[in-house]
Amino acid sequence: MIRNYFKIAFRNLKRQKVSTSINIVGLAIGLATCILIMLYVQDELSYDRYNQKADRIVRVSINLRLNGEDINGPTLGPSVAQNLRSEFPEVLQTTRIRNQGGGFVSYGTTSFKEDNLLYADSTFFQVFTIPLLKGNPQRALTEPNTVVLTEETARKYFGNQDPIGKILSFNSAKTPYRITGVVANVPENSHFRFDMLASLASLKEAENIGWLGSMNFYTYLVLPEKYNYKQLEAKIPQLAEKYVSVEVQKFLGISLQQFRKKGDDFGVVLQPLTDIHLYSKGGDLRPGGDIRYVYVLTAIAVFMLLIACVNFMNLATATAARRSREVGIRKVLGSVKGQLQQQFLIESVLLAMISLLVGILLVGLVLPSFNQLTGKNLALTLFADPFIALKLVAGTVLVGLLAGSYPAFYLASFKPVFVLKGRIMAARKGFNLRSGLVVFQFFVTISLIIATVTADRQLRYMQSQKVGFDREQILVIQNTYMLRNNEAVFRDKIIQHPQVIRGSISGDVPVGSTSGNNSAVMPKEDPDKGVVSRLYNVDYEYIPTLGMPIAQGRNFSKSFPTDSSAVILNETAVRALGWQKNPIGKELIGKIDDKGRKTFYRVIGVVSDFHFESLRQKIGPLVMFLGRNSGNILIKTRTDNLPRFLASLKQDWDSFAVAAPFTYSFLDDRFEQVYLSEQKIEQVLTLFSGLTIFIACLGLFGLATHTAEQRTKEIGVRKVLGASVPSIIALLSKDFLKLILIALVIASPIAWWGMNQWLKDFAYKVEIEWWIFALAGLLAVGIALLTVSFQSIKAALMNPVKSLRSE
Repeated sequence: MIRNYFKIAFRNLKRQKVSTSINIVGLAIGLATCILIMLYVQDELSYDRYNQKADRIVRVSINLRLNGEDINGPTLGPSVAQNLRSEFPEVLQTTRIRNQGGGFVSYGTTSFKEDNLLYADSTFFQVFTIPLLKGNPQRALTEPNTVVLTEETARKYFGNQDPIGKILSFNSAKTPYRITGVVANVPENSHFRFDMLASLASLKEAENIGWLGSMNFYTYLVLPEKYNYKQLEAKIPQLAEKYVSVEVQKFLGISLQQFRKKGDDFGVVLQPLTDIHLYSKGGDLRPGGDIRYVYVLTAIAVFMLLIACVNFMNLATATAARRSREVGIRKVLGSVKGQLQQQFLIESVLLAMISLLVGILLVGLVLPSFNQLTGKNLALTLFADPFIALKLVAGTVLVGLLAGSYPAFYLASFKPVFVLKGRIMAARKGFNLRSGLVVFQFFVTISLIIATVTADRQLRYMQSQKVGFDREQILVIQNTYMLRNNEAVFRDKIIQHPQVIRGSISGDVPVGSTSGNNSAVMPKEDPDKGVVSRLYNVDYEYIPTLGMPIAQGRNFSKSFPTDSSAVILNETAVRALGWQKNPIGKELIGKIDDKGRKTFYRVIGVVSDFHFESLRQKIGPLVMFLGRNSGNILIKTRTDNLPRFLASLKQDWDSFAVAAPFTYSFLDDRFEQVYLSEQKIEQVLTLFSGLTIFIACLGLFGLATHTAEQRTKEIGVRKVLGASVPSIIALLSKDFLKLILIALVIASPIAWWGMNQWLKDFAYKVEIEWWIFALAGLLAVGIALLTVSFQSIKAALMNPVKSLRSE
């Protein structure tokens, strides 16, 4: 019996080539989308789970409120780890990581720029599961100036030689670091990556004492098995008060109680290791993901698959007339309803399995492009794990049963006496269900159109927003610290070129990769009103080179020797300090040494606010100091003959015989790189919106076919009575337009709410205006009309004599 079912199923699928092809294409695209998204989501959820102690590791983060500003981040002072370990027995182990940025590393005549260089405690390998291939994990990072390389990095420097004991030179100072180990490459699904891991004992900063000073350390704790980290989190505030109160008194001159009384506060929270990638708010060792995008993509996968199932139902019922006589004859010959239902369900499952094979082929073809789009390295290894393969096949069978359930029950319910006479009376209930399915399809389609348009507008807004400085034709020459004492000589040589307007030396580049140097700054007359501010060290030419307007006062000048103890604030810092009336001449407290002696800086100017971070964050307080800050040379250039100018710069660079190669970028290009994640999500939304629209059109085509077949005689009578072709096209199309308007009414408030939730992450954002919903509706109507017009025109042009003979 089953064999006979499959034989009939193959014959029917072969006979109905058009509807079978449409169903296979729709289901294949839906299944391929689900597989792609499943691979993506599986990768996002797998971050840091390779660690054997993943469920026991937590990271310490700070919640600080200072003068009405909330400052949250994953870094704290250097002594937090030691204090927690000594005070709480449930803290079994701790380790710290410090990111000091990249630098040039050389061995002999070989030199490379290493961007993934981290510093860590000697306990690092007792906390994280990064296998040490060579060396002793207990002692690899105990001594100062020691370093561990990844397997790939070791091969880059030494080939097949044993690197243990060899000496690497770090940066222009040629600081020697001895290699003590080689580790396996860090997995891609990790919230940190490194090519070199140096001993934290090499940094004097790591020996400092404090929770709020030198807030540059990522602190990790290992807790007992099955221990609820919330219990430890509840105990930490009491310990924090013990240490933080001393620092508040030292820096602000007030007690912790007074600090809190004026609305400020300090808190510590613990974050599970496996939550870092998807739930962090920034400041991580590596750009993280977003759990909301996981939810959105999962919802898209489900909706795409449901829409594909809807297509199957619509096409199956649309072609019911072709199989009605088959059902009638089989019932007359003794077939019962259950057997017919089994026959149709087997056909739908068989079609779903064929679609799965086509879908897997599609995934294999588009996976490289999808990886490029998402920045991942996903692989189609579904069948490497039998359990996953079994789930995929079972899921496809379920999809086939779901897609074929309604057509099976619908077709098997035909009465033989009616179908053999050619009269198929579609129940009102069936029509309502199909209409509801079309509404669902276009609800999803319109929602995605609104989301895509909004994401595109937000991206364009951020890219076109005035950032408060001139980012056009600003050339950034990188790694100039490698020139050491010749850095200023090189800058002076460059600015003599007729192509150059101005030039500045600074490691702080707005919107690009900055030092991220944050610290509390306090007014001399009222230290407890301090604010956490970004600190920039600049030279005399920095502000003019970037074209930053001076709102009050003046720029640093060589004519004033006292400017070495002067500062320039941005407008936000002025407001935060309460100096709106007359900030010029006010003084800030600078460094406080161990004996409590203070250094004061006088405000000489106020620069207009500019975005030194992305538009996701509000412009924060900024203080500019005059001082040497090597790292980059910023050049304001003219636009003519740039290739020759760049070649000349490279020649000048090479004349200094520096180990680093000549590298550069343009500031506007660096600005674009800040919004890569938004570009990717906008491209992903556009891709899946297009696929959803395509699949929805297939379903609409099926319903149009069904409607045209049902109303063949009516159309013939109307044409005999004088109806025109346009009036018949309008008659067949208006029902679909009603369904799309219903979908628009349902989708608009839901899409508005969803996109408002997404836009909350941006301090500067677009408004969701009414025309977006009108545009989405017009696009949906246009797409629907194009889809149904073929069937409508075909029915309207049919010879009425032929139509009336179809009775």
